[in-house]
Amino acid sequence: MSTSQIAFLKGHGTENDFVIVPDPDNALDLPVSLVARLCDRRAGIGGDGLLHVVRSAAHPDAESMAEQAEWFMDYRNSDGSVAEMCGNGVRVFARYLQRAGLAAEGDLAVATRGGVKRVHIAKDGDVTVSMGSAVLPDDGVTVTVDGRSWAARNVNMGNPHAVAFVEDLDHAGNLYSVPPFSPQSVYPDGVNIEFVADRGPRHVAMRVHERGSGETRSCGTGACAVAVAAARRDGVDPALTGAPATYTVDLPGGTLVITEHPDGGIDMTGPAVIVAEGVIDAAWLETMIG
Repeated sequence: MSTSQIAFLKGHGTENDFVIVPDPDNALDLPVSLVARLCDRRAGIGGDGLLHVVRSAAHPDAESMAEQAEWFMDYRNSDGSVAEMCGNGVRVFARYLQRAGLAAEGDLAVATRGGVKRVHIAKDGDVTVSMGSAVLPDDGVTVTVDGRSWAARNVNMGNPHAVAFVEDLDHAGNLYSVPPFSPQSVYPDGVNIEFVADRGPRHVAMRVHERGSGETRSCGTGACAVAVAAARRDGVDPALTGAPATYTVDLPGGTLVITEHPDGGIDMTGPAVIVAEGVIDAAWLETMIG
């Protein structure tokens, strides 16, 4: 990696916040340790994750998608680990492309490790992401916090989720560490765990522990998983009814609207905001890679 200054931006989607590093030609080496330090809220810039902005053709994980999507969201968790997808991250990624003049209001495609995602940037500022379809494996887990246990629904949105319905969101505990679950063999690579409470008809609230990040203010794929799990709990399956099912999902950082269509496709709509931009100090960077 060059020790010259690296440009960055900071953005969030319903307060799920990200460090954004533009790198069209994939010229930067971003080791785990550097990503983790950049996301550190005391010693770095701070964020729930890092959005590495790369042309799909320039990245080995995305070059096969280059004909479908010019840009690849190389997403990293705040601990530096690689993740398949981040729904809020895709919305912020799209907002960055618009700000940089690389995308316009309307439709665009974004490559992710979870596949190509279709995005719509609306005039009112909200961004809708077509999140693909949910997979509902039969095997679930039991989640236990402070002596209370709940059966959690297994929902995969390109990344794994365990959705537990609770009476009170405080029952989730502090979510600093991974809530214990069993059997662990269901999620050998870890899991995002959502705790969900009802707020009204097709309206729920949630808290989430994201693997590699701890509790976050919002999780887009988690909100989708929650909406699907809530719909099935409520006896609603758009594939059977032939009608879309829309759920409002309140998160600590804001509200997302999730719609599941009869063909299985799921749309997520919510805000995306860029709050700052600057450069990473070269001297500090030298200490990180030296």
